[in-house]
Amino acid sequence: MDFIQNARHLFLIFGSEITGFVITLLIGPLFIKMLYKFKCYKQLRETASTGEQATIFQSLHGKKKGIPTMGGILIWGTVLVVVLLSGLSTLLGFTDNSLISRNETWLPLATLIATAMLGAVDDYFNIKGLGKGKGLNIKPKFFWLTVFASIGAWWFHYKLEYNQIHIPLMGDVAIGWLYIPLFIFVITATSNAVNITDGLDGLAGGLLIIAFGAFSILAFAKGLFILAALCAVFVGALLGFVWYNIFPAHFIMGDTGAISLGATLGVIAMMTDSVAVLPLIGFMFVIETLSVIIQVFSKKFLGRKVFLIAPLHHHFEKKGWSEPNIVMRFWIIGGFVGSLGIILGLLAATKGV
Repeated sequence: MDFIQNARHLFLIFGSEITGFVITLLIGPLFIKMLYKFKCYKQLRETASTGEQATIFQSLHGKKKGIPTMGGILIWGTVLVVVLLSGLSTLLGFTDNSLISRNETWLPLATLIATAMLGAVDDYFNIKGLGKGKGLNIKPKFFWLTVFASIGAWWFHYKLEYNQIHIPLMGDVAIGWLYIPLFIFVITATSNAVNITDGLDGLAGGLLIIAFGAFSILAFAKGLFILAALCAVFVGALLGFVWYNIFPAHFIMGDTGAISLGATLGVIAMMTDSVAVLPLIGFMFVIETLSVIIQVFSKKFLGRKVFLIAPLHHHFEKKGWSEPNIVMRFWIIGGFVGSLGIILGLLAATKGV
């Protein structure tokens, strides 16, 4: 009986992934044409994070001018379509496996929608050339992202009574009200880390496939089968997106994709009590973010650069590595370290550590 039940769960998970992939793959060409029709072209940034002219970045990516952005709509739009189709089929009695679950998927989906809208506004500002940096200013963007994260933190702690985290080799650690700032930090940090990494064709998309795939496995191991299926939908949609986003990219993910997928990934890490292994599963996101922090700190307080240009992928680009080589090598490292995160997460799920 358990075998049959597990087979049904696995069918739901792989069926969800395949559905997401096929829909994205089929809709992709039409969606790309629409982006070109409405001239959703990304404008390259002209200033670096420390304020000076981004001359190196302009020299490296001037050729990307005219490539449309907001490709993330295809990803989260496909996810929402698959979720709604599953809910409709359940309502009509065709299946009893809806991906709309109050206990497992409401919070990730709410996060996805809220942050996708924030990212879409940022992308719109960029397309129209609004704002000092051709996009939403950092402060209001970070403010609203923090607001969304704070609402989620309050709900997790006070409504769902989350007050501890599991740390491999240590077990469950009660942290009480500190769960709230930890939640806010994880969501904002993960969201920004994915956004920072989204700078080369296929880079962020491929690493997100690894991350959502890992959390699908961990969710399954913890008995969160609907959440595992939702993660699988993300994997499928991202696979379809990367099909058109690998070098040379037909479109760019944009903030509406990077910010929302990063924030949703953070929420799923908190829901599966796997936040301790999130830095391993999203290893390259962490490294990319650290490279920016190190660069800004060094330039501000030491007066010199550590990297030729940050984030790290641009540093290797400036050193002469080809874009596909950087992306594939980052995928390899991300997949290898991410697999270690999966192993630790599975051991934790079975209370092995």
